[in-house]
Amino acid sequence: MTEKAPVVELVGVGKNYGNISALRGVSISVRDAEVTCVLGDNGAGKSTLIKIISGLHGYDEGQYRVDGAAVRLASPREALDKGIATVYQDLAVVPLMPVWRNFFLGSELTKGAWPFRRLDVPQMRQTTVDELAKMGIDLPDVDAPIGSLSGGQRQCVAIARAIYFGARVLILDEPTAALGVKQSGVVLKYVAAARDAGLGVILITHNPHHAFMVGNHFVVLRQGEVELNATREELTLDDLTHHMAGGAELDSLKHELNRLPAPEMGALHGAAPTG
Repeated sequence: MTEKAPVVELVGVGKNYGNISALRGVSISVRDAEVTCVLGDNGAGKSTLIKIISGLHGYDEGQYRVDGAAVRLASPREALDKGIATVYQDLAVVPLMPVWRNFFLGSELTKGAWPFRRLDVPQMRQTTVDELAKMGIDLPDVDAPIGSLSGGQRQCVAIARAIYFGARVLILDEPTAALGVKQSGVVLKYVAAARDAGLGVILITHNPHHAFMVGNHFVVLRQGEVELNATREELTLDDLTHHMAGGAELDSLKHELNRLPAPEMGALHGAAPTG
């Protein structure tokens, strides 16, 4: 029996902005019911990768496949049509609107015939409650302004919304970056819930501890190239942290420093006073 193709796969993808090479030969795969963590420092290429997968930017070389078939997405709308949804760190919400209104923002349910068509508020409110409950999210009041929720709660609402509107692959852009320990734990819990619901999740992060808590597969980017591509079984948290901290570059630096002659005491502390 042949193995099922990844839901989303990038093979040798490269992206240039003029003379600047943002990505070179990047390969990553995302499967159903798995979390693929993409890690890297600022400037590593994570943002460019998100923009390519979400259909915001094209690519210059390599191949982008969905369910094994090569695609070229021209817009985020095309990505959504294929079930690829992105939840950005700066969530696109209207703070003063209720939770249920934000849940359906841009896709409101209506009832009645034209010209008497109107918003189906009871249905949207109840659907929001039901969909949040499916994810184990218990909000006291979906009529409350979404701006009154914590950062972690807002992230969780965005995750539930993407799943409700048919996401098969969920791209989460640094969802815990601006959160404390407790709220980060809440978000990671729902990342795991999305995975257990059968979705493929791409978790973009710079935190190896958060990644290792929920990840099945790990990709570390460094200066636009893949520095590590490994499954959970192939590495430990220490290994992942080591690669995030510089990996081979640190090893090379340590080796070079060990070869240098020990500095003389006089050079370290200056000459001893006389007289």
